[in-house]
Amino acid sequence: MLSRSLARAGFLTLSLLLALLATPLARAADDAALRAALAPMREADFNDKLQLVEQLAALDHPRVAAILKALADSRLYYQDAENRAVIGLDEAADIAIEDAASGAALGRASKRDLGRITANNRLRNLIENRLASLGLSSADSGQRKAAVQAFLKNPDPAGTERLKARLAVETDNDIQDLLTMALALVDLASPDAGVRARAATILGGRLQPELRGPLARMAAEDADPAAREAARIALTRTEFRLQLLGWAETLFFGLSLGSVLILAAIGLAVTFGVMGVINMAHGELMMLGAYTTWLTQQWLPVNWSLPVAVPLAFLVAALAGIAIERGVIRFLYGRPLETLLATFGVSLILQQAVRSIFSPLNRSVATPDWMSGTLALGPLEVTLNRLVIIGFCIAVFALLWWALQRTRLGLEVRAVTQNRAMAQAMGVRSARVDALTFGLGSGIAGVAGVALSQLTNVGPNLGQSYIVDSFMVVVFGGVGNLWGTLVAGLSLGVANKMVEPWAGAVLAKILVLAFLVLFIQKRPRGLFPQRGRAAEA
Repeated sequence: MLSRSLARAGFLTLSLLLALLATPLARAADDAALRAALAPMREADFNDKLQLVEQLAALDHPRVAAILKALADSRLYYQDAENRAVIGLDEAADIAIEDAASGAALGRASKRDLGRITANNRLRNLIENRLASLGLSSADSGQRKAAVQAFLKNPDPAGTERLKARLAVETDNDIQDLLTMALALVDLASPDAGVRARAATILGGRLQPELRGPLARMAAEDADPAAREAARIALTRTEFRLQLLGWAETLFFGLSLGSVLILAAIGLAVTFGVMGVINMAHGELMMLGAYTTWLTQQWLPVNWSLPVAVPLAFLVAALAGIAIERGVIRFLYGRPLETLLATFGVSLILQQAVRSIFSPLNRSVATPDWMSGTLALGPLEVTLNRLVIIGFCIAVFALLWWALQRTRLGLEVRAVTQNRAMAQAMGVRSARVDALTFGLGSGIAGVAGVALSQLTNVGPNLGQSYIVDSFMVVVFGGVGNLWGTLVAGLSLGVANKMVEPWAGAVLAKILVLAFLVLFIQKRPRGLFPQRGRAAEA
């Protein structure tokens, strides 16, 4: 028994040693085969290089993809002194190089001692297809997806078998769909009219731009009437989906514009709608909020600056609004024309003060990483900064509604709005309520400035671009009605973006303004007019 155990242990040890010895020998043999395939590349013409690339792609070696990529990028060289192919890693005069076959770093070499192995566009197209074929077998789903997408851009019938083999074992649904499209794209060139028609039917409604060109040629040039009709129907389906996608994009941009209008107008809905004050300095209060955001970003990291800037902008603008109300507006209640002129003067003072302190130059506020980029919602891609602003608008509206409906200040504001004399008789200090209400509306204007800083440059004239739109939203929705402001802002934003594609940005604003003039002639109190004593005041 002991001798048998010793024999078994010896056999296992010998097998392990043989396996360890065989691995480097096999690798050395593979490297030798790769070097042999690379050696003729130095003197070969472009036609011969096509065959050499096919030979390289057929080798089962981990360095093949890196070599083909270097050849396509003109980074593959031949070092005559050492009789080996190398890959350049930078573009310096003395470039860093590595051995093409083994990947070993070789330090730096002068370009004069290296011979570049060139490639033309035909060779690059072949390399792209072969790299895509190699990527199909990758364990990384991202690389497999990129490989199929590369095949869609440059279809090659020679890669069909690899695509079919990959489709048979692929588990990712998105990649399966791409593989089906790639195979159908190849089938569009089939000599069988039935195969072409079935392929066109599969590709119908797909939004990839690489598919529309072959389908359009087939619909115009195919000799078989049934295949032509199938291609035409497929193009019709694609165009319908593109139209739906365009409408969805327009709706999203309209909602984002509407959110900006709501943020700009909701503070004015409080000061103008609730207090009856025509505040022409409302845009400058938004400007103060935007400059507060810029200052905050000078002291804090970009990713943390916006959450800190929101309460700071509210506080700065609210204090400025209270100062305006206590210093100017409280002497002018009941005289709207005088408040308009006085606040217009305040707006000029604030603009000049900002020019004197920060200079008249525009300032740029950086976008945090968590607001950068796009988000894919199916085939629709939306920008994150506008999506965040839509959510921010909803949050601000909800907080303001809660403050006016569920807090003591909100109760007193509604009481003073309904009947000032009765509210005073019940012990409500109307002067204090007026100051706090104006401060609340001004603070919300400052918060709107935080959002605007992410969409445009911050400058002394920032508020002038939104003051007219703010009054339009408040009047259209119904003076003093928050829900009316919400509906009006979203409606005007969507309407503006719907008209823009065929009328242009300037004419679209003119048409919307003309519609508002006609609408107010018909309904002077807006979409949601106030009722009760507030409407009679």
